[in-house]
Amino acid sequence: MFSSLKLRTLLVVMAGFTGMTLSGVASSADNAPGYYGYGKPATEKEIAGWDIDIRADGQGLPAGSGSVEDGEALYEAKCAECHGSFGEGVGQFPVLAGGAGTLTAQRPLKTIGSYWAHTSTLWDYIRRTMPFTQPQSLQDEEVYALVAYVLYLNDLVDDDFVLSQENFTTIELPNRANFVPDPRPDVHNTRCMNDCKKAEDIKVVTIVMAPEPEVRDEAASASVAPAVHPGAAVYQQACVICHKVGVAGAPVVGDREAWASRLSLGLPLLAQHAIDGYTGKQGVMPAKGGFANLTNEEVTQAVAFMMESSQ
Repeated sequence: MFSSLKLRTLLVVMAGFTGMTLSGVASSADNAPGYYGYGKPATEKEIAGWDIDIRADGQGLPAGSGSVEDGEALYEAKCAECHGSFGEGVGQFPVLAGGAGTLTAQRPLKTIGSYWAHTSTLWDYIRRTMPFTQPQSLQDEEVYALVAYVLYLNDLVDDDFVLSQENFTTIELPNRANFVPDPRPDVHNTRCMNDCKKAEDIKVVTIVMAPEPEVRDEAASASVAPAVHPGAAVYQQACVICHKVGVAGAPVVGDREAWASRLSLGLPLLAQHAIDGYTGKQGVMPAKGGFANLTNEEVTQAVAFMMESSQ
C-alpha cells in the first residue's frame, strides 16, 4: 500500500516527465511549439560564446591590433614547435609559408601565401584552434599579432606592420582572385533503371600522375648518413608537442630525473600506458598521444626512443 506521502512524491515525478501539473492541467511551456519538456532558450551570452566566426569582409572581428614584432615572439613561443621558425613545417605539421608559383605543379605547396583566399580564415583558425595543446587560450591582441607575423613570413607585409580591425580588410592574399563561386546547380539525380550506360563504355579520361622517384646516390648516402632510431620520426610527429616542454606533466625528453622512476618500469609497461592512456600523480597521458592513427608498434618505438634519450 502507498502512503499519502509516497503517492504525492510519485505524482510529482510523473508530472516532471509528462509536463503536467499536479492538478492535471498542462503547463504553459508544454504548449509551446517544439517544446519537449526539457531545455531552455539560449541566452545572448551563451550564443555569443559560440558565434565567433569571422567573415571574409571582416564582420565578427573584435577590436584590437597586433604587430609583426609582437607576433614574432609569440610565434616562437607557441607555434614554431610545430610549424618551424620560418613557417616551413615540422614533421607532419602544416607548412605556413612559401609555395608561390607551385599551384600548377604536379605537387603544389598550398600555404597562406600561395593558396588561401581570405585573411579572415587565418584569423579565425588561429583563435579557434591554436595553439594545438591550448585552443582558444589566445587573447585577441595575440591573434592579431600572430596573423601579422604569418603574413610577414609570406612577404605580404613589412616588418613594421601593425594589423588591426581597421586595416584588416586591406590585406588581400595573392590567390584570392582564383577562387570563384561554384556554378554547378544542386541536383538530385534518380538512379538509372533502364537503358543505362554500360560499364565498359565508361572511359577514364585523366589520371593523377605518380611522383617521379628521387634519384639518390646510395653509396654516398650510406657513407655519411647517421643511424636514425626507428621511433624518432614518430616522436617528432606526435610526441614532441608535450614531451619537449612538459605539457600536462609529460616528462621532458632528456630530463634524467623526470624519467628515472619511469625507466624502472621498463619498456613494455610504459609502452602499454602510452597505447592505452594513463593518468598518474604527475600528469596525464592520452591514448597514443591523441594520434589514433598510430600503430601500437609505432607508439612502442617512440617510447623506446624517449627512454633511450633520457638515460
